[in-house]
Amino acid sequence: MTQPNDFNQQLIAEFRANHGETFGPFKGRRLLLLTSIGARSGKPRTTPLVYSVDGDRLVIVASKGGAPTHPAWYHNLVAHPQATVEVGDEKFEARTMVAGPAERERLYAQHASDMPAFDDYKRKTSRVIPVVIIERI
Repeated sequence: MTQPNDFNQQLIAEFRANHGETFGPFKGRRLLLLTSIGARSGKPRTTPLVYSVDGDRLVIVASKGGAPTHPAWYHNLVAHPQATVEVGDEKFEARTMVAGPAERERLYAQHASDMPAFDDYKRKTSRVIPVVIIERI
């Protein structure tokens, strides 16, 4: 059986081997690789995530598929807001920040209009799903 981490590792390898292109469930979607520093471990952790665009900023949503808890990458960014981002063949350092309430609503709606599954995730959980803004350094 493939473990979720195995799936992510395969997706990361596919992304890097194909200049940011992936196949299967993420084919044709905007996908980035986020390398954050572990909140507890202090070790780099790379996570593939779908993203949307807001001007010159990238937007990711800590939905975890509507689970009751935030994803580990979100906790990592709260502890260590600087990250490395890969989009296509480009790799850059970035600063991340959690959107405030008003901006969060706007960005979440925009994100969900591109990817309607995020509306489902919102309905699945009672937590407020954080929106994270990525800016190049």
